[in-house]
Amino acid sequence: MVNSENKTKPEPTDPAAMIARVAHPQRRADAEVLLPFFTRITGWPAQMWGAAIIGFGRYHYKYDSGREGDFMVTGFSPRKSYTSVYILPGYRDLSEPLSRLGKVKHGKSCLNINKLADIDMAVLEELVRDGVTYMKANYTTAAR
Repeated sequence: MVNSENKTKPEPTDPAAMIARVAHPQRRADAEVLLPFFTRITGWPAQMWGAAIIGFGRYHYKYDSGREGDFMVTGFSPRKSYTSVYILPGYRDLSEPLSRLGKVKHGKSCLNINKLADIDMAVLEELVRDGVTYMKANYTTAAR
């Protein structure tokens, strides 16, 4: 497993062009809001990670197994049924701000949002900033 590569890698596709191709009007409109939102919060340019994830920043990880690689620090993806927002690392207790966020489903490092109108954008900003701050303090990070 040490030599296996990440399936999700940086791609040269323009994130704004990908957003323009999103078929679902609500997901496209929300992505048009999230692109400058994440750029403002992170200070990093957007970069496609695979065909569907818009990521910001990059961090390097290395597991005890020896596997290592790079991945985005934070980002989002306008999916067919919802917009996913990736808050890394997801293994900390974020229950208090999540209780104030609004209507979302979430996993360990992913928030699934039906529409931005369902959530408090100030709380989303708090969560994204917290994740970026944690990643900068605990990993080697870069803009790209």
